[in-house]
Amino acid sequence: MRSLLQQIKARRQALGLKQNDMPLRIGVSRQQYQRLEAKGNPRLDTLELIAKGLNSEIILIPNEKLTAVLDILNSDAETHPERTSVTRDESVQEGKRAISDDPWQGLLGDES
Repeated sequence: MRSLLQQIKARRQALGLKQNDMPLRIGVSRQQYQRLEAKGNPRLDTLELIAKGLNSEIILIPNEKLTAVLDILNSDAETHPERTSVTRDESVQEGKRAISDDPWQGLLGDES
């Protein structure tokens, strides 16, 4: 499994963003972002800004659910590549709440 910093860099690249694009998106200096991506140990609030700047969310996944979550992510990306660019907010706005569109429902123990 890739480190968090590797995941941040990969997500930035997948979005077609350069390191120089990130400071404007998250409100840090260019040097601070470069240092963070290279070897950083970001604070939680900085991580939340980075996630938002990368159209992502930070969540805790219980170890016992990690394999199931990774399986869903991998299978969804393989079978529905068009979904990778749709955000959670866009899905909610479009009313996509059917169980077939929400393989996560109940996975982490929340029944809502």
